[in-house]
Amino acid sequence: MTKKYFGTDGIRGKVGEHPITADFFLKLGWAAGRVFANEGHGFVLVGKDTRISGYMFESALEAGLTAAGVGTRLLGPMPTPGIAYLTRTLRAQAGIVISASHNPYYDNGVKFFSVQGTKLPDEIEQKIEEYIDSPMTTVESSKLGKAKRLVDAPGRYIEFCKASVPTRLDFSGMRIIIDCAHGATYHIAPHVFSEVGAEVVTIGAEPDGLNINDECGATKPEKLAATVLSYRADLGIALDGDGDRLVMVDHKGEIVDGDELIYIIAKARLAAGLMSGPVVGTLMTNLGMEHGLKKLGLKLLRANVGDRYVMEMLTEHKGILGGENSGHIICLDRTTTGDGIIAALQIMAEMQDSGKNLHELKSGMQKYPQVLVNVKVDKKIDPDEDEAIQKTVKAIEKKLGDNGRVLLRASGTEPLIRVMVEGQQEDLVKNYAHQIADDVKKVMGA
Repeated sequence: MTKKYFGTDGIRGKVGEHPITADFFLKLGWAAGRVFANEGHGFVLVGKDTRISGYMFESALEAGLTAAGVGTRLLGPMPTPGIAYLTRTLRAQAGIVISASHNPYYDNGVKFFSVQGTKLPDEIEQKIEEYIDSPMTTVESSKLGKAKRLVDAPGRYIEFCKASVPTRLDFSGMRIIIDCAHGATYHIAPHVFSEVGAEVVTIGAEPDGLNINDECGATKPEKLAATVLSYRADLGIALDGDGDRLVMVDHKGEIVDGDELIYIIAKARLAAGLMSGPVVGTLMTNLGMEHGLKKLGLKLLRANVGDRYVMEMLTEHKGILGGENSGHIICLDRTTTGDGIIAALQIMAEMQDSGKNLHELKSGMQKYPQVLVNVKVDKKIDPDEDEAIQKTVKAIEKKLGDNGRVLLRASGTEPLIRVMVEGQQEDLVKNYAHQIADDVKKVMGA
């Protein structure tokens, strides 16, 4: 099903450039409103992160929904997973998130949640697109939607997060550093972790509309690592701008990525007899995680890159745990979407239950060196179909055996061929990656 506007995670781009404009969001709000009005009666939640353009797009969506005759509940700054949770528990027809996630402030976007707190089905997105490309009308005045502000949204979500770990656990004496990326968790994450008893030091919690994800958060955890060491903290928690990604730092200042965190949660669930189905990763999931899970007797399935595809595979195979090395971690036994705060709480719970620190917990999985080389292309080529490239790939795969992996894929957003090689020896992996990249360049030259 080909879509004109929606990508794998909603609609996203640079503010002021189509479709990330006020007039498009007005039309999008109206189009979504028409679809939701046809599906039934009710209201739509609208939340946002902290980037400055959120004010403009919030107003535009509200006006469009109102014109379509749909009521709106405005949440203000809220993490993406918080909006998913509230959409479900308030029985809203849908939830709309105004956010560009981990992108800089000058980008923005929008994504939708269904009443179940999951991403909208493709069919609904297709219907919205059909309305976007049709003339906009306004319902008669007596049927216009009304907008209200939901003032207790943060408190509701804070309590939900806290309830994801047993009340028997006592986190007092645990010192943690939280980096909120100057994003949507700035007024929520510090409360969650302090209210479960931890001693909290917060950084990246002073949003000004322009500093979201700026040299901080899950995509830039180096400042967090330095802060953990300076405070002699037990761990660090780095969230991204909309709160659906998590990267952690152990007491030694070492960064712990999504693959390692998923492994820790999987091992904990298995030990507690609560694991169900396979773990779902992506094509980029480290081979070390696959081998680590295999030793535990757990199977790893690989989805295409993107949490939407991870969720689809989890649902299909009745799994409860999956995610990406970038920090999207989905615990379906706790919530319906990737949630950085809830994932961090699961790790802290395992630290308390096991009596081990984060550095010890991650040691059960040995990450393999992974090298990624991006090759710019000026024409469309399929590396899987080129004989010369595939000859090199097969030769390298034979040398790597079961202890390595080669992946070639075309970027979905840029004119690039991504060459990824991983294995046990970093120098060899680098040489192999550049060897394949050189073959791709030769094909381009030919």
